[in-house]
Amino acid sequence: MLTGAMGERMRFSFWPNPSQPYTEVKQLAQHVEQTGWDGFWYADHFMPNAADTHAPWPEAWITLAAIGAEVPRLRIGTLVTGNTYRHPAILAKMAVTLDHITQGRVVLGLGSGWQENEHQQYGIEFGRVGDRLEKLDEACQAIKMLFTQHTSNFAGKHYQLENATLEPKPLQTALPILIGGGGEQVTLRITAAHADEWNVWGTVETLQHKMRVLDQHCADLGRDPKSIQRSAVALLFMSEDEKTLQQARASAAQRPSIIGTPDEVKDVVQGYADAGVDELIVPDFTLGPRTAKLKTLDTFIQHVAGR
Repeated sequence: MLTGAMGERMRFSFWPNPSQPYTEVKQLAQHVEQTGWDGFWYADHFMPNAADTHAPWPEAWITLAAIGAEVPRLRIGTLVTGNTYRHPAILAKMAVTLDHITQGRVVLGLGSGWQENEHQQYGIEFGRVGDRLEKLDEACQAIKMLFTQHTSNFAGKHYQLENATLEPKPLQTALPILIGGGGEQVTLRITAAHADEWNVWGTVETLQHKMRVLDQHCADLGRDPKSIQRSAVALLFMSEDEKTLQQARASAAQRPSIIGTPDEVKDVVQGYADAGVDELIVPDFTLGPRTAKLKTLDTFIQHVAGR
């Protein structure tokens, strides 16, 4: 069983492509729960980030509510919700409602928002990067107030709360907020200020570098860096066939990837654990059709994760 630098058991979570039908997503969630995975994440977008946006693309929070009611053990969360999509108070209400549905298994994944085409199509203000980051910072403050205070008052530049109530409160003592993103000057500072967890796409080397930056922001703000859980995402290409692996290496340069035989993948994943990654999230984007996908997921959780 893989453990990290601090001796804690590393978590392994699954992220299905959101273009799949709900019935398939539910079956995958049930399978990974039964075979020992720890978490289930779902992308909160309204359409593909592509020229053709007509592919089926279910809404994330409704999907997670259904999965949470059907699958009784996994931690579940958005990877990540764009803060621009919903007012923070509405999002807080949604997260707490799901926390009750799941008996306290929700992580609120939150980011500044980046996918421009969905904003354009739905008339959602996109704005400058700096404005979106300001909104993310304010949203984190407002949401944490609503989670914990009897009534909340907040007078921000972008968001305001006036004697605002949110009942019931989360079942979890502190419903975790996960911030996704690797921007070193602002996003990681917001993470250091407000997040319980943090996620980024990256290789081991990327994670090592980004975590040093995050730790420095924590030091600047007087926060214990160990109080922030760290998670990583990378595409998985795992096979015993060398030709398949060579093709993967040739085609995977655009996104962080873990490529190799099961033994080689295990060594790479141990590198993430040694670097201080608490959770590795595996997308199914590269795992092929259902039969091959399930075989790879089972090999990973048994041989690589040691479950």
